[in-house]
Amino acid sequence: MIRTVAETGSTNADMLASALTGAPEGDWLRAEQQSGGKGRAGRSWQSPVGNLYASTIVRLRGGDPDAPGLALVAGVALEEVATAWLAKDLLRLKWPNDLMAGTDKVAGILLERVGDAVVIGMGANLGVAPQAADRATTSLLDLGGAAPDPGAFLEDLAAAFARWLDRWRAEGLEPVRKRWIERAHPVGTALAASAPQGRIEGLFDGLDPDGALRLRRADGRIDRINAGDVFLL
Repeated sequence: MIRTVAETGSTNADMLASALTGAPEGDWLRAEQQSGGKGRAGRSWQSPVGNLYASTIVRLRGGDPDAPGLALVAGVALEEVATAWLAKDLLRLKWPNDLMAGTDKVAGILLERVGDAVVIGMGANLGVAPQAADRATTSLLDLGGAAPDPGAFLEDLAAAFARWLDRWRAEGLEPVRKRWIERAHPVGTALAASAPQGRIEGLFDGLDPDGALRLRRADGRIDRINAGDVFLL
């Protein structure tokens, strides 16, 4: 079920509250605009009318793959739909949760968990590219596509996410990881990671089977990054 509201503080916050009261898997909430949108690490997410701001719930089941893999599930679904609407092969996934056009951010993903529920928020610049203090941004419209209607875009996204979620449950993370790598920047791309162990620079070397980022140092050593921010160099 998809529910749309004219404005809210944060669709993720609303869905976390709904999850605590028993909202089922597959529910979606979309807001035409947010007054308190947020990204990873509590960053503000500017939310003007014309873009996508939506969150959904996944209820974890016994036997499910590890929950962090849902970030990759969301990423491949979001890239698939955004590329179809853009009708140009310009978009690439960047670990852990961004959709990029070159060095410009187009969309982001935020996962938050309460109990057995994982709330997955997705924000995508469809018709507007809000300015951000720490990174360049763009929109599907700026990239030469039409500005999709956010409601129609979400209908496609909900269907794609459900399809990839089913594969994640039935086949594990591997087909999702494979698709993610295919739609990411090329292996060998120079990256910097702000990880718990400090800043690390290296070349993108794909993802480990559990979804961790692999960075190859100049001496050939591989660093596994499980958490942190990643930047294109």
